[in-house]
Amino acid sequence: MAQSKIVDVTEQKRLNEAREAGIPWKKWGPYLSERQWGTVREDYSEDGNAWAYFSHDQSRSRAYRWGEDGLGGICDDKQRLCFALALWNERDPILKERLFGLTNSEGNHGEDVKEYYFYLDSTPTHSSMQYLYKYPQREFPYQELIEKNRQRSREEMEYELLDTGIFDDDRYFDVFVEYAKEGPEDVCIRITVHNRGPETARLRVLPTLWFRNTWSWGEDDRKPLLREVAPGVILTSHHELGESFLYCDGGPELLFTENESNAERLWNQPNTSPYVKDAFHTALINGQQDAVNPAKTGTKAAAHYILEVDGGGSQTVRLRLAATPVDKPFHGFEQIFKNRIADADEFYQRITPESLSEDQRRVHRQALAGMLWGKQFYYFDLEQWLMEHKSHPMLESARKDVRNTEWFHMLNADVISMPDKWEYPWYAAWDLAFHTVALSLVDFDFAKEQLLLMLRSLYFHPNGQIPAYEWNFSDVNPPVHAWATLWLYKYEQSLGRADLRFLERSFQGLMLNFNWWVNRKDPAGRNVFAGGFLGLDNIGVFDRSAQLPTGGTLEQADGTAWMALYCQNMLEIALILTEYDPIYEEVAFKFVQHFLWIAYAMDRIGEHHDEMWDEEDGFFYDLLRLPGGAAMRLKGRSLVGLLPLCASTVFEADSVTRNPKLMEMIAQFRQRHPELASHVAPTDEGFSGYKGRKLLSILNKNKLERVLAYMLDEQEFLGPHGIRSLSRHHLDNPFTFWVGHEEYRVQYLPAESNTGMFGGNSNWRGPVWMPVNALIVRALINLYNFYGDTFKVECPTGSGNAMNLFEVAQELSRRLTSTFLRDADGQRPVYGGSAKFQNDPHWRDLILFYEYFHGDNGAGLGASHQTGWTGLIAPLLDIFGRLDANAALESDRGHFFDRLVKEQVGGKQAKRKEKKKAGPHD
Repeated sequence: MAQSKIVDVTEQKRLNEAREAGIPWKKWGPYLSERQWGTVREDYSEDGNAWAYFSHDQSRSRAYRWGEDGLGGICDDKQRLCFALALWNERDPILKERLFGLTNSEGNHGEDVKEYYFYLDSTPTHSSMQYLYKYPQREFPYQELIEKNRQRSREEMEYELLDTGIFDDDRYFDVFVEYAKEGPEDVCIRITVHNRGPETARLRVLPTLWFRNTWSWGEDDRKPLLREVAPGVILTSHHELGESFLYCDGGPELLFTENESNAERLWNQPNTSPYVKDAFHTALINGQQDAVNPAKTGTKAAAHYILEVDGGGSQTVRLRLAATPVDKPFHGFEQIFKNRIADADEFYQRITPESLSEDQRRVHRQALAGMLWGKQFYYFDLEQWLMEHKSHPMLESARKDVRNTEWFHMLNADVISMPDKWEYPWYAAWDLAFHTVALSLVDFDFAKEQLLLMLRSLYFHPNGQIPAYEWNFSDVNPPVHAWATLWLYKYEQSLGRADLRFLERSFQGLMLNFNWWVNRKDPAGRNVFAGGFLGLDNIGVFDRSAQLPTGGTLEQADGTAWMALYCQNMLEIALILTEYDPIYEEVAFKFVQHFLWIAYAMDRIGEHHDEMWDEEDGFFYDLLRLPGGAAMRLKGRSLVGLLPLCASTVFEADSVTRNPKLMEMIAQFRQRHPELASHVAPTDEGFSGYKGRKLLSILNKNKLERVLAYMLDEQEFLGPHGIRSLSRHHLDNPFTFWVGHEEYRVQYLPAESNTGMFGGNSNWRGPVWMPVNALIVRALINLYNFYGDTFKVECPTGSGNAMNLFEVAQELSRRLTSTFLRDADGQRPVYGGSAKFQNDPHWRDLILFYEYFHGDNGAGLGASHQTGWTGLIAPLLDIFGRLDANAALESDRGHFFDRLVKEQVGGKQAKRKEKKKAGPHD
């Protein structure tokens, strides 16, 4: 593989060493979950109610089976040894060892974390990381948060921690946790506590080290060991990891116990050991000193610091975790941090567009930091789990009421990018594809590994299905892995590293998955698809994953559009591979053929009542096919009608002519089916666009104009901060459907959901979601690459302001990014009316990347650390920080990565030459 054209900085050299020499720079990272309780993995209940079976209250006392969680923590890449923070303000009823939040049934809009924590910074090898947790000095209002939210209806806002008033007078601690690697297995840890209040306050700080419990489940009874070997020094011994040392500055008291369940507290049964998981809680809060092991050994240990922090002052705790002994562990400690922070600054200076403002840079860097902090070691052996539930399908007496029984082949044991390590501490297939686009800005190797992971035999179902998420691996997510694969390949190619092996490996798995879609999700063979909820949760009038109340089937405009895009992406990949092996020409033709049939099925020549395109409205709708054969369109204007726009791909004029066999097959197909070829994406000038380019799109020019008129209408889809997922027209004109005497309704909801469909913890009925907005931006740039400057539309609709499609993409990106940026009044729309976040100097520059955003004012909604696909804000800033319309139009093959890199590298090289010429002191 060719090396990058960009001169390597120190952090990039670490990435190169990890890839090329196997130096384990990524062995230690933020791979610890923020919530292991309430997950499917830990659910051994009779009724499958994971939230109730393993609660937050139990988590301090109950050993986990499949993973660990902690506060601002790290672990090794197999989560054998973990480190995290524990705190106590001497008022709380429990030791603060993990984040608190409401379960799905407790929250008025589903599960919801009720804490304030921030991922401030991280390099891709985690050589430098920063995290902030805000801890109240008064008693944490656990019960108040539960009771107030339980009393609120779905029509009301959620009751948040700020609403309790606990931060009103600034009586809280800012607890910064920083990590700096001196070597791959030598991690310096700095915990700095700031007292933001006016008076001196005491805080107990317990940096905690422990082993994941692997010895209590009957598979491997080898037990690791922690023990004190000198004042303030803990030796760890593990049969796989070997030995390591935790050095604790200042000689704190060291506490030891076992990471084993307190059976007496949980189930009124005898404990197997007198020292159990919640011993530190018992010793500090209950004053029972005999709860900890006086022999100073165990599988869980903590250094106990008692800090008296002056009002407005700070104190620092220093630790060092190293795989080999360090003679003077704190000699040069501060210089190590200074060096790693400088490395991080150097790295982000290199990858960030020079044209970005200071505030844009802040958003860009924190978005990518959140992506990197969002990694988690995910362990789940489905065969073992199903055996423990007596539901393995190979058992003669297997239970039939346990989830995921058809996935018994699965063994997951990898570091994976999570949607949100508290609210969604499990991978979700389509989220992950979008994650990789943002991650590619900082770590191509990890991004590619993540895409390939889902196509591996231990994840991938033998029938070709990609797993969805642990609550139901068989649910269906939109097929966006091919799109993400192509993005990564082309972006990396522009850097001089064309990873053809990655592309071909992905293509083989994607072929199997494509065939699964065709065989399983087009049951009638009409080239229309019904994938179920397809990740859009409650966007439709019916629960699209359940049996329809009318009977019959639902033919989905979005599912069918996703498949059209899938065809285009696979065609593009196949054309790249034909350059190295002509056998792929026939494969490429397969996807041309599939695309044409899909596009034609959505709107056949003539007027038909059973197709998705509505000629009168000029929009696509889902189609309800009734048991008797009748069909009708469900005329709710939503993203399902905009997604066909995303199925737009441009090919250079010579991309087909270089493949004579493919040309021959296409010519033969057009001769046999002239109605298909004449109906898909023609223009008034014929089939060629700018520079003779070819376009594959569901939308011809007329359809494109009509759909864009809806999309760019501020009374429909175009919100001040992006494209809404449901038209605002449905605020006063809800779409209703009657089945007998029962009404089904979809109404525009700019904020949280008022329905319990899918648990009520997400809402596609009006808010702005980043992933589909990013796909729309991509489609607009592609279409501009074809149509050029001659095709213009009104933006906003009715304004009289004519824009080409690149300018429309810029305007949409401006609206999306403005969600996080300070406006003319210094306010960030993402924080809505929260005065603390808007005005307080200790809060206003801490960016949270929410799951979705208010359709009318941009306020953040849903999961507050959904940096996963909302991390796409970084590549949006990146693209439009470098790209101009001419670059987008003139770049080859409908892509602009080469222009981005030339601008980035050329500009920096020129500056280096100038600096060298001027002299070292200028």
